[in-house]
Amino acid sequence: MRVILVRLVLALALGLLVASGYIRAGFLDIPNRLNPFTPLRIADDVSWLTRWKLSRLERDGAQCLAVLDGSQVSHRIVPDRASEEGCGLSNAVEVSQSSVRLSGSFTATCPLTVAWALFEQHVLLPAAREHLGQNIVSVMHFGTYACRNINHRAGGRRSEHATANAIDIAGFVLANGQQITVKGDWAGGDTHQRAFLRTLRDGACRFFDVVLSPNYNEAHYNHFHFDMGSYRACR
Repeated sequence: MRVILVRLVLALALGLLVASGYIRAGFLDIPNRLNPFTPLRIADDVSWLTRWKLSRLERDGAQCLAVLDGSQVSHRIVPDRASEEGCGLSNAVEVSQSSVRLSGSFTATCPLTVAWALFEQHVLLPAAREHLGQNIVSVMHFGTYACRNINHRAGGRRSEHATANAIDIAGFVLANGQQITVKGDWAGGDTHQRAFLRTLRDGACRFFDVVLSPNYNEAHYNHFHFDMGSYRACR
């Protein structure tokens, strides 16, 4: 029985390898949404391949920048900065605006910026219309790059902020001028505001590697932490 199972697994792996070769060469015509080799586009519907395509951008800086060039994110390339004591920049961009206004420009790795653009397009904007009945016009954030350890501890490992691979989101401004903040509305908001913020937390986990909310610990009582690090967490 074990021999048969091993043969089936090997046959499946071989079949997938052959099929991927045909797809890559263009011999098999499949819809773009099902083609793993079609470049990621922010505007495309999210599918089970989106996350895989996003992860590929961490190893392909040129393709990552090409994805941003085809998006609504206003950005410029930031020169790499050699890592010093665990802090530095690589394949980073400075973002001045996306499809909404930002409380300030920020510098972030290209993959983090693409993940943010996906989150904004497919989670943030639809959630505001669903739960609050209006559009988001601005995002308030606490920044991205900071050469420090996790939770500002004196010891321990570096935060993803140390390489601009994380962003902290404090709140949002609606079209009518109302502000929805993590600090004030995660627990203190009305039913719609609380549902909106929890939808953002859950939806962010589709694109970011680590998503931390006030449910995680007291250090995150006033913001969401999103990063593209080597760990996975959705809290």
